[in-house]
Amino acid sequence: MKALLTLALLLLSATVQAKVYERCELAKILKSKGMHGHAGFRLADWLCLVHHESGYNTQAITHHHRVADYGIFQIKSRLWCDDGKNKNPRNGCGIPCSALLQDDITQAIECVKTVARHGESLLAWMSWRKNCKEKDLPQYVQDCGV
Repeated sequence: MKALLTLALLLLSATVQAKVYERCELAKILKSKGMHGHAGFRLADWLCLVHHESGYNTQAITHHHRVADYGIFQIKSRLWCDDGKNKNPRNGCGIPCSALLQDDITQAIECVKTVARHGESLLAWMSWRKNCKEKDLPQYVQDCGV
């Protein structure tokens, strides 16, 4: 019985831990998913955005007044996903916000591509405008082999 309880606790703790990507690991995934050059932005721009928004953490959630930003890209609930907390969310990506918190970031990448195509591109993120826009960003892809 004690072994079953220990196993259950281990499984529970494994399911709530966030995946925090290493910079180069994420660079390779983003490149393989077509993010380099997507919407006219370099791979380094996307990595800079993620660095400043979530610290490469898939389960990052930032709460604001009546809205929250979800996942590794910090995508806004009111506009792009449904967290069940907003009346009449636009849900431009057609997904629950919980999908943006998964370790497998495939859905988050598809959603951020939608944001970039139909939103304000990376200009939608204040941290990108402040920290990344029109800056030389080789440190985000350096030594990653991408």
